[in-house]
Amino acid sequence: MSSNALSSGPANRAPADRSSAGRTGPAGDQADGTAPGDIAPGDLGRRILRAADRAILASAQHDTDGWPYPSLVLTAADLDGTPILFISTLADHTRNIAAQDRVGLLFSAPCSSDNPLSGPRVSLLGRAVRSEEPRHRARFLARHPASAVYQGFADFAVYTIAVERAHVVTGLATGFARSVWVDGADLLLNGAPPALAGGEPDLVEALNRDHGEALRAFAPATEGKRWAITGLDPEGCDLRSGGAVARIDFDHRVDDAEGVRAALARRLAQTGATAPPPA
Repeated sequence: MSSNALSSGPANRAPADRSSAGRTGPAGDQADGTAPGDIAPGDLGRRILRAADRAILASAQHDTDGWPYPSLVLTAADLDGTPILFISTLADHTRNIAAQDRVGLLFSAPCSSDNPLSGPRVSLLGRAVRSEEPRHRARFLARHPASAVYQGFADFAVYTIAVERAHVVTGLATGFARSVWVDGADLLLNGAPPALAGGEPDLVEALNRDHGEALRAFAPATEGKRWAITGLDPEGCDLRSGGAVARIDFDHRVDDAEGVRAALARRLAQTGATAPPPA
């Protein structure tokens, strides 16, 4: 089932650019949207969505004159950060997408503050597009192994979200949060490095086989299960232990197996764990 093509007229466009950002939470002066720690807002938004394994999907309810319909969905991310969904045509949100492909996705990062609105989050506006790219399906099922039971069902399909705009809310230690709109091109990376895309499955298998013990340095095991890498991208790697997920962010972007091993070695060294040997 392909999503319907829509007019590119004003009614179907994402909101126009904002030159200033509004403060959320307690009232105060407007902020410039600069992310904490000198992280560009687009980079922060991408970091939030990569670390998350679920999101709130907003679609237009097909049988109620387009009333907004929010639903909880599992998510993965492609190497460039593009969100990936694996959804059934029996679900209302998929039927909504068939009639109107414009959607929103809300990802939020964990927040330890008493005020959850002070935590970082990102809202995406884009179009849901059905994907037959094998990498998209593989990355989703690696991120969510329990979903493998559905991959033989005819009603399930993979969708990616072609992001047009993103609203990034940055968490601040002051208890306030600042927000800024960014274009989709500023949220996502410019493509996927061919060497990393082609070598990811073998590298993930090798790292889990040879260095699974070192991964314990990043977080305690949950439910008695060890952490395992489920995916790699130019900016880090995704981990899962039972029902828990975690993220290791590299100190800089990489584009091949050698870069991954070197970046992971530096992160392991920071915890005193044994670093992977050279490829």
